[in-house]
Amino acid sequence: IFENPALDFSSNRAEGDDLLGDAYEYLMRHFATESGKSKGQFYTPSEVSRIMAKVVGISNSKSQSESLYDPTSGSGSLLLKAADEAPYGITIYGQENDNATRALAVMNMWLHGNPDADILQGNTLASPLFTDDITGELKTFDYAVSNPPFSYKSWMNGLDPLHDVYKRFDGYDAVPPKKNGDFAFLLHVIKSLKSKGKACIVLPLGVLFRGNAEADIRRKIIQKGYIKGIIGLPPNLFYGTGIAASLIVIDKEKADTRDSIFMIDASKGFIKDGNKNRLREQDIHKIVDTFNNRIETPKYSRIIPIAE
Repeated sequence: IFENPALDFSSNRAEGDDLLGDAYEYLMRHFATESGKSKGQFYTPSEVSRIMAKVVGISNSKSQSESLYDPTSGSGSLLLKAADEAPYGITIYGQENDNATRALAVMNMWLHGNPDADILQGNTLASPLFTDDITGELKTFDYAVSNPPFSYKSWMNGLDPLHDVYKRFDGYDAVPPKKNGDFAFLLHVIKSLKSKGKACIVLPLGVLFRGNAEADIRRKIIQKGYIKGIIGLPPNLFYGTGIAASLIVIDKEKADTRDSIFMIDASKGFIKDGNKNRLREQDIHKIVDTFNNRIETPKYSRIIPIAE
């Protein structure tokens, strides 16, 4: 179908325009909105994707040989927004559990001019498919972005975290609770980064203050210095759930000397749009500008010492 000359829009594109890709994105967003809970999980609102892409630091990448990974890639829109920030292009890797959604992602990659993207289908926690041929360990990447399913109940299916061959849960004093996979995805992302790797992951706000095993893991991650910053988002941004989410920005570079975490509370900046909340251009700009320049603003953002 797409070979049809009538569908070649290349001659009437405005700067940065991508008609086929945008049309596909529109249909996916419409699908996510209309189908509510069932399929909304496969789509990250593009405003959130753009913030993630800009705070993770991909704009500093030096060549196309650098890698970008999403362990829960859904329809691929988050990967594409992140890849857009790479000045020289970047090599894309993704894994998605749902077969039909993986097909959506592959199509999405083709339509957005990334036919070489490597999108595989399978359960990332039970059987991650990107591994080192020689050592059998997890493949590591320069950058990662992820919007995993919130508070996933059956994350242990096919996985015994105490005997994980990839050692993702080693050194954290605890394993994530049986009925809640948020920290399992976070630890998988951390393990999948190179020694100077950077990542941004969306997790429910509760991840920041839930107790027991999660508190132990959280303390350990902070002690290791992996967390560069945390951004609290408004509630009701995501399809299929009204809960507030947060962006956790991971940076392994200089982790051993990190002495503070930069926190932003962006929960008040949004506009109501039908039954959802939506981030405006000014909200996105304020978050990104504040984060990347570490601007402290009363009641909005603050550099918090690790000791505190």
